[in-house]
Amino acid sequence: MSTTGKRKGLLLFLLIGLPLGSLLAVWLYQARGNQGAAADGPPGRGPGGNPGQRQGGTFQGGPPGGGNFGGNRTPLVEVGDVTQGMIREQLSLVGSLKPKEQVEVIPRITGKVERVLVDVGDAVREGQLIAELEGDELGQQVLRGEASLAVAQATLAQRQAELENARAEEARAAQLMAEGLVSLQAQQTVQTRARVVESQLKLAEAQIRQAEADLAELKIRRQQTQVVSPLTGVVGRRYVHPGALVNPNTPVVSVLRLSSMITEVRVPEEHLGKLRVGNRAVVAIDAFGGQTFGGRVARISPMLDAATRSGSVEVEISNPGGQLKAEMSARIQMDMGTERQALLVPRDAVVMRGQQAGVHVLEADRVRFQQIETGLTTDRGVEVLAGVRAGTTVVTRGSQGLQDGAAVEVQKKPADSGSTEDRS
Repeated sequence: MSTTGKRKGLLLFLLIGLPLGSLLAVWLYQARGNQGAAADGPPGRGPGGNPGQRQGGTFQGGPPGGGNFGGNRTPLVEVGDVTQGMIREQLSLVGSLKPKEQVEVIPRITGKVERVLVDVGDAVREGQLIAELEGDELGQQVLRGEASLAVAQATLAQRQAELENARAEEARAAQLMAEGLVSLQAQQTVQTRARVVESQLKLAEAQIRQAEADLAELKIRRQQTQVVSPLTGVVGRRYVHPGALVNPNTPVVSVLRLSSMITEVRVPEEHLGKLRVGNRAVVAIDAFGGQTFGGRVARISPMLDAATRSGSVEVEISNPGGQLKAEMSARIQMDMGTERQALLVPRDAVVMRGQQAGVHVLEADRVRFQQIETGLTTDRGVEVLAGVRAGTTVVTRGSQGLQDGAAVEVQKKPADSGSTEDRS
């Protein structure tokens, strides 16, 4: 066989033999693995299917732990009793905070903004200058008005002098008439001249009043080029910058008074009759991690929304430190002003399974999950409408994660080693 033929035969062997050899090796490996798995038994068991031992000695003598929470140790819990107590009826609603007073500051005249003296977050006082409009033209008009007033005043002085002279001539003419030295016509001419001068004097006085009024109007318009704050507060928004053309419909800034905040909520019809102005309210602010602030019902609308059968109620919250900001989300609990008897269970005892609330009832050294129907949540506990009776012992601390029927150990109070009651 030639050298070329040998090379072709070797190449053909490699192309066919290598894939077949690989497939054979994989098949042998899988066969050995299946034999080993059959000898070891099911996963998690030792050889022959004995529980608690896996080949290689990873587990020895059964599954780790046992009991609740994955350990042999019985969990420690604290307990409390379902009790009878008085609760004040409350209504929980959600709203947004708004400043009690908020003003959009607008100019009184049309003009170009020359400068804005405040910005967002600046504190302002009532009457403080906020912005200025260009007022050069009005300044010139004021100067012209002052000059017109001066001319009117000079005219008045002239007419007063002429009137004094005319009255003096009238007196001389009367004396000469009495002495028969002048004619009646001459005397009447002097009298007419005096009345004309008197009329001119009244005209000059009227012109002065008109000039004064025009000047006062021009000064008011010049003063209106200065935009001032109508109240003491904080700048919430700035709308314009120097060079902008504004008119009486264009706001310059928004000023908020944050010393008191309000939130408006919609109260259902069935609860409105129980509310009174002055009722206490507790306002929780989500932005501060649920921190609460005291409030009171300030106003109750006399009209209901026909579509929702609810009425508007304003709750006022004191904010002396300015901590609260406008449009913060708030959760409001309003005191309805009524008290009633109710079954109460400690807050820690209530657990949720999906949408169903329940408690773990202690029976001897084991617990049983009992579904309950809850009502109001107060600082004294959670109201129970159905599911348990007064005097029932329930798990408080440690209730989360317990299984129905689990064995537990009640932790005793440090102050009274013989007590097994909850410390809530």
